[in-house]
Amino acid sequence: MQGKAFVAGVGTVPFGKPGATDPYDVMAAAATRKALENAGLSYQAVQQAIVGYVYGDSTSGQRALYGVGMTGIPIVNVNNNCSTGSTALFLARQLVESGAVDCVLALGFEQMQPGALTEHWRDRPSPFARFDTLCDEIAPYPVPLALRYFGGAGKEYMERYQVGANVFARVRAKASRHAAHNPTALLRKVVSEEEVMAAPLICAEAGMTRLMACPPTCGAAAAILVSQGFAETRNLDRRVFIAAQAMTTDRPGTFDKRSMIALVGADMSREAADLVYQQAGIGPGDLDVVELHDCFAQNEVLSYEALRLCPEGGAEKFVADGDNTYGGRLVVNPSGGLLCKGHPLGATGLAQCAELVEQLRGEAGERQVANARLALQHNLGLGGACVVTLYQRAD
Repeated sequence: MQGKAFVAGVGTVPFGKPGATDPYDVMAAAATRKALENAGLSYQAVQQAIVGYVYGDSTSGQRALYGVGMTGIPIVNVNNNCSTGSTALFLARQLVESGAVDCVLALGFEQMQPGALTEHWRDRPSPFARFDTLCDEIAPYPVPLALRYFGGAGKEYMERYQVGANVFARVRAKASRHAAHNPTALLRKVVSEEEVMAAPLICAEAGMTRLMACPPTCGAAAAILVSQGFAETRNLDRRVFIAAQAMTTDRPGTFDKRSMIALVGADMSREAADLVYQQAGIGPGDLDVVELHDCFAQNEVLSYEALRLCPEGGAEKFVADGDNTYGGRLVVNPSGGLLCKGHPLGATGLAQCAELVEQLRGEAGERQVANARLALQHNLGLGGACVVTLYQRAD
């Protein structure tokens, strides 16, 4: 490794419901321009671009960036399900740290369709075949698969630790209070625990209500990563760098444990977090702020424990004590998270990056976490890949 990767600039566009936003190429170009402006760079300074999206034809990244400039640079398109944005960031960070390039753009976007996620290719083996088979056996609920995955995992958690669905409702209510201060969040209405519990059921077997699930969302986000020498030469922002990062994929236990909690990636998350803590020489108790993958309120609870923010079985107390919000031990999802900010699959990881960079710079406005120095990002894609990233404020 040649040196640190600094996050010189970040940019996002407000997320919106399907059909209510600009097309993907317009959103992606806008997010890129915002990141470049935030960094104080022109597109001509970018030497490579890693572009992530889940739903779209090949070379959609080129279509998006040709609207910003046609400089002939390498543009690589990536797809890792919901961890796509962080996968782009993972590759960009490696390029900078290795010394291969000095300035890389990581871009993520998604133009989604209304309704539940579906597979688009029915004439070939599904990457989810083993996941679906196990889910059919241990969580055979008559609802779309994503609801079965995370509803089943939530039900398993409730049964294992003898807790009620209200712990998930408290998480969603907390998300709404955070999102109220985020002008780019899709859902900014504050809701109570009781309102979350009273919302229509979408997976009755697991007590999952509509407000416990993130909405389908369109949007884009970008980050500019640079080497230290490049940043110093151009007098760029060097307040935030990536201190550690890890990507993990499934091990046999995902299926062999016959556990819905394992099936939805808790083991991948734990392994990635442990690698990051080891790389950085810190523990979870050193963190100030976390953006984690709360595609469902159930997964936020599972992720508390997978990221070792609390002991196994300790999430209910963690939530009840307010240790996941302002005034507690750390602040989880100050942006409002996927539950309220929205979840445009390819953009999510880079939107998390933007939020945490703003937090460490002290630029988060009303949602600012006081004296934030260490920030953890967790982005999970089933199928599967998990990326955990630690950002540090340079003192």
